[in-house]
Amino acid sequence: MSSRMKRLGRRGFTLMEVMVAVAITALMGTVVAMAFQTGFSAKETVEGEAEHYRMVRVALNRMAREIGSAYVSDRYDLKRFRDQNDRPTNFVGERDKLLFTTFANQRLYTDVKESDQAVVEYFVEASNDRGARGRLDLKRRVNPNVGDRMDRGGTTDVLFEGVKTLEFAYWNSEKKEWDDEWDTRRNEQRSILPTRVRITVTALDENGKEARYTTQTRVMLNTELPRF
Repeated sequence: MSSRMKRLGRRGFTLMEVMVAVAITALMGTVVAMAFQTGFSAKETVEGEAEHYRMVRVALNRMAREIGSAYVSDRYDLKRFRDQNDRPTNFVGERDKLLFTTFANQRLYTDVKESDQAVVEYFVEASNDRGARGRLDLKRRVNPNVGDRMDRGGTTDVLFEGVKTLEFAYWNSEKKEWDDEWDTRRNEQRSILPTRVRITVTALDENGKEARYTTQTRVMLNTELPRF
């Protein structure tokens, strides 16, 4: 075999062939990276949606449980509290907020000086977080000291972030219709509670559109606990 043929047999890749191979490899790497990125983005989206609906479900379930255990009582110190307007247990419901006493208090610490009674209030208020940019949050105020004034005291926490509106409706079993408010401080309602309460929360869904989430709860003790 001639020396020229031997040189041709030992020839490597040309610069053009190397560049084509590198380009193909880079293209394949880009495609694989985009596939992984799409998978990660889809995973984050699904997890975000699941967390959003979990928060909605937890908030509505808690509200339904506590409102379902609401009560009013005629057992109060007449020397300290003048009448039903000033008594420590009431159910004061408006269209966008609710203040009531409930038997659903959960004691979080052993031997804490609390009972199963508490004052609970639900309302929507602007967020206190920095950078919230006017965001509204569903807040819950709870005070386990029922003997105090209902409209003060306790601690306030955020129950659900990014709420647009909060609406309550109260079922009047006599009129067979929903009322926008219910106030046991009034003489005609001082000894009765609504048999059902409808809760509606409006918030943005995963697509940035407003969505309404609604549930109902039955008030178990819808008559006043009598004095004895």
